[in-house]
Amino acid sequence: MRLVGALTGGENPWVRRASAVLSWIAVLAACYLGGVAATNLAPTVAETSQYRAVLRLDPVPRHSPVLHAPTIVGDVDVQFASPLVAPGLDVQVSVREEITNLFTRPNVDIRALQPSGDEISDAIRQAAVGVGVRFLLGAVAIAVLLALASHYIRQRTTHRHHVVFVASATAVATAVTFGGIALTYQPDRFAEYRTSGVLGVVQRNAGLLADVEARASQVTPYFRNLLAVTQALQQKYVAGNVDEPVAARILLVSDIHGANQYALMRTIIEEEDIDAVIDSGDLVNFGRVQEGDAADIYRSIASLGVPYVFTSGNHDQSSATDRAVVARLGRIPNVVLLEDAAGALRELSFHGLRITGFNDPRYFGDDNADPTAKARPAAERYNATLADQPEPDVVVTHEPYAAEQVERGRILVNGHMHTPAIEGNRIQVGTFTGGGVVSHYAEGSGQELDGQPYAFDIAQFGTSCELTSLTRYSFRNLLEGRPAYDSVQVISGARIDPYRPVSGTVSRPGQDQPDPAKRICSRIDETSVRTLPAPDGSTDGSTDGSTVGPAGTPTGAPAGGATVSP
Repeated sequence: MRLVGALTGGENPWVRRASAVLSWIAVLAACYLGGVAATNLAPTVAETSQYRAVLRLDPVPRHSPVLHAPTIVGDVDVQFASPLVAPGLDVQVSVREEITNLFTRPNVDIRALQPSGDEISDAIRQAAVGVGVRFLLGAVAIAVLLALASHYIRQRTTHRHHVVFVASATAVATAVTFGGIALTYQPDRFAEYRTSGVLGVVQRNAGLLADVEARASQVTPYFRNLLAVTQALQQKYVAGNVDEPVAARILLVSDIHGANQYALMRTIIEEEDIDAVIDSGDLVNFGRVQEGDAADIYRSIASLGVPYVFTSGNHDQSSATDRAVVARLGRIPNVVLLEDAAGALRELSFHGLRITGFNDPRYFGDDNADPTAKARPAAERYNATLADQPEPDVVVTHEPYAAEQVERGRILVNGHMHTPAIEGNRIQVGTFTGGGVVSHYAEGSGQELDGQPYAFDIAQFGTSCELTSLTRYSFRNLLEGRPAYDSVQVISGARIDPYRPVSGTVSRPGQDQPDPAKRICSRIDETSVRTLPAPDGSTDGSTDGSTVGPAGTPTGAPAGGATVSP
């Protein structure tokens, strides 16, 4: 009995005092962790006119705590030297709509993105009050639970003793935590500043974001020469490609990501005799209409002079139900939406080719978990809609995970991966703008910029509707103003397209007439768009009735451009 008494405190006053001190420290730690947990379960929100920050406390106090701020364009880590110890701060910064206007303008002044001193002071006050209140409430909640538990387990102590014991631990935990924070996160305690991603690139390369569209225009002579050399080499060495009759030449692009490099696209259209553009999505970065307006993308698309066929990507909407970017594109006369803002699937009949597709169901901020499963409902809906329709010649989606689930389609086109590839009858298009301004650069070990390659494809169809060739272009360093040739690859259409045209004629009374089974595609064929009947028969599959003139000029058309004259 004496041993048991010694182990539990018994009659030994020193043991009782030590036990009380250890218990108080345990309560102190529990109150601290409870306060930190509260700041994570209900984080504090502080706002300026352009930014929104969500603040949480890091549970591990350090002598060199870090204010960590991850953003979509890179991470900021500010390290401080604490005179005591202090918890780190995790600050999740999100960009409010207004800042995308500034970020995507051709002439970006980084100083315009900086909040004013008064805004920073107000935000700090919001953050301090919010974090303090949450920490205190969390610490008090743990303290009350511990007090109640102690009261019922150890009846011999008084209720007042519990209150004093726990209240003192809560007060000390709060005072030490916020004393450490107040003494640490001061300008004179600054130790180190680190950035990554695009923010790091911008920091090391002033003026990087300025004049993006101007740079694209400046390298047009280089690119025109590259196209001319490529055409000459094809004519000399690629037999049976250039001189065959052509029904359609279609420019395949993807992943514009908010960069207005349509000056290059216009050059390609003019030099390569392009009939239409197919864009497989990710026109903007953050799913906001304002990005395209600020970068003047919509006006640039309207100026191309040819139909612009579009399916949206995961960066073209800000939520699962947002269709604002698609709706905005639908108001451009030469844009053809293969799935409109209302969700109707549409078929474009272009120079005799049947072109369909569907939008990406994902959105900016999606967790990127199991994209195949997330694409399945959209793919199944598309498959059900096309079950009783003629097989499309071209099916356009954004992600390969969606294209791989399409059941009927001669040629599949997708983007998303920023890397050109061919897998069977699926053409994966690279990024036309090298990933755009936001995601173009990868941070390297040195000071040199490491940009993604630019890529686009030109698909040529013959008069029997077959894919005769696919020409793939890749080049680098456009934004840096020193473009460099990577590769030009000409691929026989027979490697990709499973379609084999019916040839010859059949004898009819009085004259030879084309075999009715033989398809004929032509640049003079009427071109139209019809809404496909849904599986439940809710639409009639009729032509929409809007028109686009021969140079892509409006002729009184409603949104989405439905009938396209040759």
